[in-house]
Amino acid sequence: MLLTLTTTHRPATDLGYLLVKHPDRVHSFELPVGVAHVVYPEADERRCTVALLVDVDPLRLAGGRGRGRSQPSAPDSFTLGQYVNDRPYAASSLLASALARVFRSALRGESRDRPELAAAAIPLEVRVPVLRCRGGADLAARVFAPLGWAVAADPIPLDETHPDWGDSRYVDLTLTGTLRLADALNHLYVLLPVLDDAKHYWVAPDEIDKLLRAGAGWLAGHPERSTITRRYLAHRRALAGEAMARLAEQRLAEEPPADSVAEADGGEAPHRPSLAARRREAVLAALAASGASRVLDLGCGGGALLAALAGDRRYTEIVGTDVSARALALAARRLGLDRLPERQRDRIRLWQSALTYRDDRLRGYDAAVLMEVVEHVDPSRLPALEDAVFGHARPATVVVTTPNAEHNVRYEGLEAGRFRHPDHRFEWTRAEFAGWVDRVTATHGYAATIGGIGDDDPEVGAPTQLAVFTTTPTNATTRPNATTQTNATTQTTAPKEAGR
Repeated sequence: MLLTLTTTHRPATDLGYLLVKHPDRVHSFELPVGVAHVVYPEADERRCTVALLVDVDPLRLAGGRGRGRSQPSAPDSFTLGQYVNDRPYAASSLLASALARVFRSALRGESRDRPELAAAAIPLEVRVPVLRCRGGADLAARVFAPLGWAVAADPIPLDETHPDWGDSRYVDLTLTGTLRLADALNHLYVLLPVLDDAKHYWVAPDEIDKLLRAGAGWLAGHPERSTITRRYLAHRRALAGEAMARLAEQRLAEEPPADSVAEADGGEAPHRPSLAARRREAVLAALAASGASRVLDLGCGGGALLAALAGDRRYTEIVGTDVSARALALAARRLGLDRLPERQRDRIRLWQSALTYRDDRLRGYDAAVLMEVVEHVDPSRLPALEDAVFGHARPATVVVTTPNAEHNVRYEGLEAGRFRHPDHRFEWTRAEFAGWVDRVTATHGYAATIGGIGDDDPEVGAPTQLAVFTTTPTNATTRPNATTQTNATTQTTAPKEAGR
């Protein structure tokens, strides 16, 4: 079986550094089922192609059965089929295993000699001339296209001399796109066995970790994640269920959960930025206006805001905290901390911390952000959060966003009385949010302005509420009696009501 990967990045021969395989040599690797060879059919400054050829020994493949790890796929389960089959010729899970064995460091995105190139998207073309594809060319397009690939999957006829016999189950697959090499290899590692839909070894629970590791950053949001997960785990229902639950957790960490309803039910017009994007823009604008340079992202999740902060040089120190170690790992991957130059990496810190407990590490910062965080805290624990953030850490500016419960009636898919996400412990109306802001400012000596994010509805307000707290001599808090539209942010500027 054969796979080729080509780049036209200049100099193209740098592909050898990324794969840790010199273009002038033939590289061979022993596999449990045969031998893998890596060669370069072409290698010059303008174009470089690497070929992975896996020579499968049917005797060795059959000899591994029954020893704990191997499981025969259904088409090969009869006796003769263990020795006479398509495994030596058609790409399958065997090729994916060879990728992991031969290009191990490239799959992890590591390159000692070209770290900047390993972190960059480069033009790539992948060809698998014979791929067993149960689901045909349409499925190949559905799994690869959402990842940024242009997909050409040409069905291979059963017999070219008898076209009336129709097509075989195999396709000639070509993928073109501009991606990181590590992302491309991880796509192939997961999706080749998915299209084959018949793994050559026993699928144990540790396969879930392999799937989530290779799928980090793309599988949780993939439109075909259910099909991919089920097929990759050999249709083992219990394993697929656990994997889907963990992918759901990843999705929550990667994007603020309040977006799920807005995105699914058309809460924002298709030509506008998503509510998540508009929320980040509003938070970044508030931070820029504050003049902060040392910033805390409290409850950072998968690091969407951290990535935006890291791209702005005005922020000299950026700290993300979360109670979830898994969320922090996702944030580290999104930020590419292991690939950043030392000076850039030193600007960013990720700490595990619970916001309902005082943490001395969080004191002395210019600003802190609680973006879609407070609604995940039990109401009885809010005073502890207020004390830890506004009392103990006490940054000069605190930016808070939270859903507007009144706007929920605009989401057709959300039943009356239900929250936007099952992990929300409450969702405030505008009056309830203003009351909470009043309590915080009175207790901890801040002033605050209240606004909204997203399109303002004259009856129920904007979908997201925003408060910016600042440490000033006055305790005055503006109230949401009148609103004006400013780009994506509805800002309230009316004074306090008389007598309050």
